[in-house]
Amino acid sequence: MTITASMVKELREKSGAGMMDCKTALTENNGDIEAAMDWLRSKGIAKAEKKSGRVAAEGLVGIAQDGTSAVVVEVNSETDFVAKNEQFQDIVRRVAKTALATDGSVDAIAAAQIVGGEKSVADTLTDAVATIGENIGLRRAVKLSVGKGVVATYLHNAAGEGLGKIGVLVALESEGNTDVLSAIGKQVAMHVAATSPLAATKDEIPADVAERERAIYREQAAESGKPAEIVEKMVEGRMRKFYEESVLMSQTFVIDGESKVEDALKAAEKDAGAPIALKGFVRMALGEGIEKKQDDFAAEVASMVQS
Repeated sequence: MTITASMVKELREKSGAGMMDCKTALTENNGDIEAAMDWLRSKGIAKAEKKSGRVAAEGLVGIAQDGTSAVVVEVNSETDFVAKNEQFQDIVRRVAKTALATDGSVDAIAAAQIVGGEKSVADTLTDAVATIGENIGLRRAVKLSVGKGVVATYLHNAAGEGLGKIGVLVALESEGNTDVLSAIGKQVAMHVAATSPLAATKDEIPADVAERERAIYREQAAESGKPAEIVEKMVEGRMRKFYEESVLMSQTFVIDGESKVEDALKAAEKDAGAPIALKGFVRMALGEGIEKKQDDFAAEVASMVQS
């Protein structure tokens, strides 16, 4: 029996399965849509495994915190629709909570028994692929801890408790008042979400990044036709501006629009009653760095049917 494009499309819409899965199911069942549906359902995990090749660039960022430690994780799905699914959201929260008890690496989290379940995080996500019907995966995670102080958190575009599109951690080490530390820490975290600094200090900017910027500025300045010594002064001026805009401690604090972040932390020491040291920060934005594939649905249908 000839398997037509409309048959494949109909089965795909009913099952949520991939195009090739649908064509195979129809071929195996002589074009019977209902029988093909049953065939796809019977494949369960096999169907889930085949979905692993599809681009998952949506999903959620989750955060879990216990005061002196916090972790941020990114769990991806294929569509924003699934990111709004309560089952998916519950899984992301549990993955984040599980991550708190690990070293924060993806491998350690994947192998750990998920909070509130009997299986590992990896197996729980595999099961979710089969039940939810999309490729789902733990892409990355970062954990920050301090001996004394707080790891403040902030979620932008919140999708629920502990979930959002951008997650930020700010580690402040101090023996000062934790309420004050939490307050200034959250403000700095909001600042980081807004400005996306490259590093905490000038010294932490990677050498290759700084050199690339310097080369661009030198080329631009050279086009002015001015003497070499003037060109170098122009380059140094632009590099100072680059550091002011890219280094967290040198940026203008978005909360008040006047002071530097470094000065805002220094001012908070008076209320905290002790020195405050920024030990690190993390800004994790959903899907950054993932190349989203733009599919031509009509062309995909035609190619699957004709092959």
